[in-house]
Amino acid sequence: MADQLTHFDAHGQAHMVDVGGKPDTHRIAVAEGRIVMAPATLAIIASGTAKKGDVLGIARIAGIMAAKKTSDLIPLCHPLALTRVAVDFELLDAEHAVQCTATVETHGQTGVEMEALTAVQVALLTVYDMCKAVDKRMCMEGIQVTAKQGGKSDFR
Repeated sequence: MADQLTHFDAHGQAHMVDVGGKPDTHRIAVAEGRIVMAPATLAIIASGTAKKGDVLGIARIAGIMAAKKTSDLIPLCHPLALTRVAVDFELLDAEHAVQCTATVETHGQTGVEMEALTAVQVALLTVYDMCKAVDKRMCMEGIQVTAKQGGKSDFR
């Protein structure tokens, strides 16, 4: 398996993968995750009465900004010219959770999975930050890439 890890050279040293010879293709990645909370916290988010403001609106902007800054946060990620970042939320009443889905697109030589994952994680962290005064036990879970298109492999 170690020989399949692309961020290490033959000597085991970390390096940025050379994507110079790869063709530009339309690339899309979708990631999702959720933050589970107390029912009262979800009610505050749903009603828009959080003291810090519009929780999901601010979390959406945070997720978009995070996708754009992914290469600044993850050392071996390539800086990418993103063509689209969408961050969406769904309130899951039965699970007392907020589900976040991020869709990221580019035309380039490498994929946008890391950007989609970063968008979800930072959006959920923002929900935590905005609601921690009333619920410090919120838990983020299930953060994963759910679809990828473009490049060598596609999956859903």
